[in-house]
Amino acid sequence: MTREAAPSTDQDAELAPSGSVCEVDVESIANGGDGVAHLPDGRACFVPRSAPGDRVRVRLRQSRARWARGEIVELLRPGPDRTDPPCPLYDRCGGCQLQHLTPEAQLSAKTRMVTDALTRIGGLSIPEPRPEPSPRQIGYRNRVTYTLRRLGGRRVVAGFHGIPRKDRITEVDGECLLPEEPLNAVWRALRRAWGPGADRLPSGERELRLTLRSTDRGVLLSVVGGRDWSRGAEALVEAVPGLTGVWWQPSEGAPRLAAGGSALETAWLAGALEAGPFGFSQVNAGVGDAIGRIVNHALEPLDAGCTVIDAYSGAGRYALPLAARGLLVEGIEADEDAVRSARGRGLEGFVVHHGRVEELLPALLPVDALVLNPPRAGLEESIPPVLSELGPGLIVYVSCDPATLARDLSRMNGAYEVKALHVLDMFPHTQHVETVLLLHRSGAHPGDADERDAPALETE
Repeated sequence: MTREAAPSTDQDAELAPSGSVCEVDVESIANGGDGVAHLPDGRACFVPRSAPGDRVRVRLRQSRARWARGEIVELLRPGPDRTDPPCPLYDRCGGCQLQHLTPEAQLSAKTRMVTDALTRIGGLSIPEPRPEPSPRQIGYRNRVTYTLRRLGGRRVVAGFHGIPRKDRITEVDGECLLPEEPLNAVWRALRRAWGPGADRLPSGERELRLTLRSTDRGVLLSVVGGRDWSRGAEALVEAVPGLTGVWWQPSEGAPRLAAGGSALETAWLAGALEAGPFGFSQVNAGVGDAIGRIVNHALEPLDAGCTVIDAYSGAGRYALPLAARGLLVEGIEADEDAVRSARGRGLEGFVVHHGRVEELLPALLPVDALVLNPPRAGLEESIPPVLSELGPGLIVYVSCDPATLARDLSRMNGAYEVKALHVLDMFPHTQHVETVLLLHRSGAHPGDADERDAPALETE
């Protein structure tokens, strides 16, 4: 969220306090998914579940000197892009923020989030963005994480954090529209199989995190938390159709395979799984594939034998196709399971270094091109100055957070220009957005590829 300017009102004007009810017109969607309106006193007011063009009566839940946050008391006039949310849990579940907008309006709002961040936070000049929808609007997630909380009397609630009270859990059985159907089927069966008080899951803690992941070896369950799990894991695999393996990360100690047999453990240790049980993978396979095509296209001007660094390389999703083209790719990855998987591919021209990017990258420069795909927190602060001094002529930056992306680029102090900007709806119905930028070193013009011809997503 960007900091709003102070309201343009008289310094002695009385600001509406918390609990006040006001009528406002919603103007846009802010980073985070809330609608933005302005109160009669001039302050910005952030309104969850509102749409541009809405006129709403809101009650202020928070009132600060420069901004306020309100909740809708009454929708007086709907905006043109408002629609009925398809999920029956939307009014109390915090997992989605934008289901009340049409898919086209969601992508438009996310595109504006990205461009605002790059121009206002990053101070950058950017080309016309290329927004690209998800091939699927529902049933697109191949990984989903639930929170399980044990209550008194051996009662259990499991689902997603709620709204407006994020400390409460909204019960989710199989209603969520975002997971792929095999995940929903396993989740429904798992809830019935874990027993009273979730006795078949780890004990010793009130709260657990349960992640289901679709793989070519079936649905895998990863459990984080708990101190004792002496029984129950194998019974879950037997009782839940489609569940083929269970991993456990206890509160203390190393992760371990709790159920699934030696074949699954062998596959994990041999790197046959693209992501380890607790590792990162793109949740939307269709958009993930599209990003891979964009990255590959951006580096087409490089000839065989050119050198590329793939920072935060994971299991090699971007690096492997580049190495197959004859480029010499060095990956940097901190996750041991992902490194094991990448090395297990054994592809000539692809070398993976196990470690942190900020520690290893400087020694590997210079190269012909660099691919960056950092976590949501963005680049460690020492990296942008290194790139300003030693970075290559061509960088492809894949980002899942517009604010940290803009911050990182501003820290490069004008060393790079944005030549192409793709905004991809990796996470329909949520506030999150994926961005791919093609950066050329200022004054340099590597290659002659026309980014207007970059491959688009194939939508249904």
